[in-house]
Amino acid sequence: MEDARIWEFERALWVGDSRLYDEAIDDQCLMVVPAPPFVLTGQEAIEAVKQTPRWSQVEFSDGRIARPQEGVIVIAYGVRAAREGEAYEAHCTSTYRRLAHEQWRVVQHQQTPSRSA
Repeated sequence: MEDARIWEFERALWVGDSRLYDEAIDDQCLMVVPAPPFVLTGQEAIEAVKQTPRWSQVEFSDGRIARPQEGVIVIAYGVRAAREGEAYEAHCTSTYRRLAHEQWRVVQHQQTPSRSA
């Protein structure tokens, strides 16, 4: 996956609806988020998104991409997001694995809120 597409995909996960999560989040995914229950499986993350208002504005910074082996992409970045009068800043990582040509799934995502947030 090209770099620009990676960032488009990640942004879509912040602003897109729950249908995207159904397609993009792997059943074996593990996520760490800054609110209870803190550690989520892929299915738990999909269900949580259905109950959470989506972000309307998202800005990434200090984005980095690693490709440690064929079919695996790891990204790290800072994010500033906003929705309905709420602001959020964090440092995040996501890991994608390729299932087939042009078919990628998130297998890991982690958020650490910024100290200033």
